[in-house]
Amino acid sequence: MGWSFAPSQLVPIAVVAVLYARRARTLARRGRPVPTGKLAAFGAGLGVLVLAVVSPVDSIGEERLFSVHMLQHLLIGDLAPLLLALGLSGPLLRPLLKPKPVQRLQVLTHPLVALPLWAVNLCVWHLPVLYDAALGHPIVHALQHVCFLTGGLLLWSTLLGLLPGPRWYGLGARFASLGFVWLVGAALANVFLWSDTAYYSAYVHAPRTWGLSPVDDQRAGGGVMLVEMMLVGVAVFVVLGLRWLEDAERRQRRLEARPS
Repeated sequence: MGWSFAPSQLVPIAVVAVLYARRARTLARRGRPVPTGKLAAFGAGLGVLVLAVVSPVDSIGEERLFSVHMLQHLLIGDLAPLLLALGLSGPLLRPLLKPKPVQRLQVLTHPLVALPLWAVNLCVWHLPVLYDAALGHPIVHALQHVCFLTGGLLLWSTLLGLLPGPRWYGLGARFASLGFVWLVGAALANVFLWSDTAYYSAYVHAPRTWGLSPVDDQRAGGGVMLVEMMLVGVAVFVVLGLRWLEDAERRQRRLEARPS
């Protein structure tokens, strides 16, 4: 139940870190340095991913406790993608967006695609048949983690306006999207919180840890999910609110600059 340093999990994270650092240096040489806040956010996102895959959160969650596994999935599929999205910008992503196949994939960041895709991805992977398959087969488990990370990146990139979106998708629509995200997460969390049945066979037969029964462990997982999504939701609400204030200030300055 200790730390593990599997190259298959750490090497991709290291590659992303190197590519990001190289792109940031290139922009700095061109006189367009990446803001310190974005550098810190992206680094924190990579740090969260490392914590999720090498710390005891990984082994305990996979072999003993659903609640700890839920924490790992929230780190991979929610918190890390949010931090990574906050650390990115159009100039940083520009080389990746030039190939035509990638441009076609940008449809995935349309709000009417990204939000339903995120919701379906989250809920389907928690169906017992798929969840148990992920716990029983490493390849399926890796696919699950990739889907959570990708779904989270699409969600937060869309909601934070990382790439250009439709004109109607302004701050009001983004606030509504945040409400949708919270409702979906809260609904799934409450399924775990109020159920009297343990859904996943791997945890029914797992060694008892911290005195938690399978049902109590599942309820704890629902609580972890509810609290984490509430905290992340508040953080994103603040970010969007600050952007709304900045937009209002810019509009006011433009009005004041007009000749009377």
